[in-house]
Amino acid sequence: MNCEVCELKELVVEQFEVREVLRCILHTIIFHRALGLVRPRDINCELFELTYVQCGVPEVEKEIEEKITEFISKVSKHPNRTSQICLSFYETKDKQSAWFSSKTERVYWERWFINLQIINQRVHMKPNQTKIGFDPGENSFSLEEKKLRRTALEASIRENLFQIIKFVNEKMDHLPHIPPNVEGISYPYEIAILSSSESSLDMLKRMLQTGHQTTLS
Repeated sequence: MNCEVCELKELVVEQFEVREVLRCILHTIIFHRALGLVRPRDINCELFELTYVQCGVPEVEKEIEEKITEFISKVSKHPNRTSQICLSFYETKDKQSAWFSSKTERVYWERWFINLQIINQRVHMKPNQTKIGFDPGENSFSLEEKKLRRTALEASIRENLFQIIKFVNEKMDHLPHIPPNVEGISYPYEIAILSSSESSLDMLKRMLQTGHQTTLS
């Protein structure tokens, strides 16, 4: 089975924006891959002029919040670098491992890589400065800089949402068969936080080594 891969455009965010950004993106992906019966709920972003849709499944909301909290805890220790979170969909299959015994394996058929560059609000770049440093007198962005940066981020998030919608509408052939009378989240999924030493390319290499074909979009 081919595993389709979508790597979203990198977003530059401040730490307090991470939770809202990840909620928006993760819920959007899962909603569009929840092919069973769901109870969609429109959510207005608290920080941005954006609206996204949740599936209305408490277990999904709880898991997403827990993973976002874990992600924030990890990236807070390494500010001003790009971090990744990966949402993968899979199906389980029985694989015969020896005579009269078998084991269940996960066959991944779709992966989403979300890239966030976490910046420190107190980092300030002077006009003639070539390195990022701290200025005790000017240790935050100006109001105008904040407004411009927030507008640019909102536009980038919206671009990612359009990329998600375009992907799910175009990539259909690799979807596993849906059992009849499925309600809620049709396919199992997992959310993984990639370490600073592991990139999406590293994960793709591991997939190729295990025999899963991959298509990058």
